[in-house]
Amino acid sequence: MKRTFFLLSILTGLLAACSDDSGHSGSGSDTTANVPAIPVLSYTVAASFPHDTTSFTEGYTFYKGQLWESTGEYGESKLLQVDLNTGKPLRTVTLDSALFGEGVVLLRDTVYQLTWREHKVLVYDANTLKKIKELPLQPEGWGLTTDGKELIATDGSSNLYFYEPGTFRLLRTQSVTENGNYVNLLNEVEWVNGFIYANVWGKDDLLKIDPATGQIKARLDLAQLTQRAKARYHGADVANGVVYNPDTKKFYVTGKNWPETYELQFAY
Repeated sequence: MKRTFFLLSILTGLLAACSDDSGHSGSGSDTTANVPAIPVLSYTVAASFPHDTTSFTEGYTFYKGQLWESTGEYGESKLLQVDLNTGKPLRTVTLDSALFGEGVVLLRDTVYQLTWREHKVLVYDANTLKKIKELPLQPEGWGLTTDGKELIATDGSSNLYFYEPGTFRLLRTQSVTENGNYVNLLNEVEWVNGFIYANVWGKDDLLKIDPATGQIKARLDLAQLTQRAKARYHGADVANGVVYNPDTKKFYVTGKNWPETYELQFAY
């Protein structure tokens, strides 16, 4: 499980940053004392909504006003259409016990759900939830979003992968950097107004990324949300659910087994 391999993932990320063996063509430049700090965006919690504490959240997305969630863990992974106000599922697809659900996104009435280490993308009809097909996925599946034209995924490295919808053919790869240094363990992602927001696995960082250059433009510190979630439910895990509703222009964050989803107000 992703939870079990957390320390291994951190070690892998550190080794990748040092040895540059994650497919980058070059190495990031060293930081200097004069490098400007990345802006930290302040935010307020405008509202909170119930979230199912049994949901090991891996993906969160809105489509046509409806909230969708992908959950992980072998034998417990699901695809859910969720009522934001109650946190209860409206429709549910249970994955095969051999599959670990990951990021999810909808495009043109089609649901794309990643799996973690099974190298499969599950594709459903959004109206019937009937599985249409499975597509191959070379790297691990972590986060998934869309700019309305392409599908954009992460695999726990510092890379953003841009895929062709319908085929999942890799179109290009973009490394993410902060002041020239690679940022590893990118996880859940969300496209918002031309930028990608990504949480860093195991941390309280929510990064604002320029997808054209991979440069981090700003960050949010979600520590207060993590602390609040854990105070309300002892089993709450890390932050891992980032979603923006383009219809209402509202931004939400939750986490694995969190008791709440938080509506945030800040300058996107």
